[in-house]
Amino acid sequence: MNKRQVSAAERLEREPIAKLLWWSCSQTTFSVGVYGIYALTNAWFVARGVGPDALAAVNLAAPLLLFLGAISTTLGVGAASVVSRSLGNNRPEHAARATGNAIVFFLLAALVVTVVGLIFHEPILRLLGADETTMPFAKPYAVILLCGSVFSTGFSAIVRAEGSFSFSVFLWLVPVVCQVVLDPLLIFVLNLGVSGAALGTVGGQMVSAGMAFWFFFLKRKRPYRLKTQHLRIALLVIGPILSIGAPSFLAGLGVTALVALVNAQLAAFGVATVAAYAVCARMQTFLLMPQNGITQGVQPIVSFNRGRGRTDRVDHTMRLALAATSIYGIAAAALVALTAPWIVGVFVQDDELLALGSRSLTIVSIGLVFSGVPQLISAYFQAIGRPAASYVLSIGTVILLKIPLVIALVRFGPTGIWMALPLGEAASAAVALLLLRKAHRREGWLERNWLVANGGNGAQGSQLTGRNGAPDLG
Repeated sequence: MNKRQVSAAERLEREPIAKLLWWSCSQTTFSVGVYGIYALTNAWFVARGVGPDALAAVNLAAPLLLFLGAISTTLGVGAASVVSRSLGNNRPEHAARATGNAIVFFLLAALVVTVVGLIFHEPILRLLGADETTMPFAKPYAVILLCGSVFSTGFSAIVRAEGSFSFSVFLWLVPVVCQVVLDPLLIFVLNLGVSGAALGTVGGQMVSAGMAFWFFFLKRKRPYRLKTQHLRIALLVIGPILSIGAPSFLAGLGVTALVALVNAQLAAFGVATVAAYAVCARMQTFLLMPQNGITQGVQPIVSFNRGRGRTDRVDHTMRLALAATSIYGIAAAALVALTAPWIVGVFVQDDELLALGSRSLTIVSIGLVFSGVPQLISAYFQAIGRPAASYVLSIGTVILLKIPLVIALVRFGPTGIWMALPLGEAASAAVALLLLRKAHRREGWLERNWLVANGGNGAQGSQLTGRNGAPDLG
């Protein structure tokens, strides 16, 4: 390895956790925060440039984009875990094969989504709640997004997995700048309406995909560069990636199903209610970005140190990250409660929409107090190569807690639906903390028994991997 690569590895293994976590999470939070800003500006351009009906339609089509995101996140998170642990164990060739397999598998999956989506997009949109008012806007928006699905990821998680945090920031920043420039040009100047909004999104995605191609295939001074042999799908390579990343797919699928259900239930109360929730959903996306950034920043630290056997650093990382995501959630929810009418007023001017949107945003944002906990703990289990608990958090909580709450509280109207969302987050956080506590008790028991079996030698007590002579709990 060159000096830069050694420095990145040493930083992940030796730098004080508080400093390392701040360095990692600040960059990932900035990256995803930039996308959150785009989600807000995109909603503003559509609301002001086309109208509330178009904004409602864009939100109804959002599950299609969420589904594509679930596929890319599955492969990105799964491959990132394998890449980090492979580099931690000095196996760059295995890391290259994992990256190549993830990219090819995503392209194949995206092509399938495009073909199936284009054939069945109209019935899918009607299932998601589109009607005669919103279909003329939702249909072109969905078709353009589906046509650009092969460009819908830059695999920033894999970039971060090898310690290239700065480039992962640019993978978010540069495409979003392009999208923010394209949206007003296409919507206001060329008068393309929601089609312009979709084209702006796909244009930014194409930039991200191009940057990722350069990084993985052409950039020098990296632990590995992709070659043709790394692109051949191998079951022994893609299998672990899918296994580790599957909870992310199920989480994305669960979010997609939940958003679709909420939109469909709200559609029964009128387009204005759906448009009000659209503003709330975009704002919530933005507010969740710091928690997403903390989660993404934690993963390479946990995976790398797990590969090195430094469970003491893994535990310290999780304690600090849980505290950070919880404190942020409380502060964000309090801020929204004080400013909700002003925030919604930036997007809409209609009095009915302003009232509905303010109430929706205030209630739903209570969930920020809890929402960072389950996603962080789920990512922790994925990062250490133990996805079983992540399945419970990713899909189990959606099926058994969140969806039933929405169905049960719909009898109280839109307010009941909005109340169901933070209640579901609170219940999911409780389940996540119980699973984490159980996992730590199990690992502590295994470590104690290993020490007893080895004559009480505590020299490697905090380094539980075969590389250091102790059992790998992953």
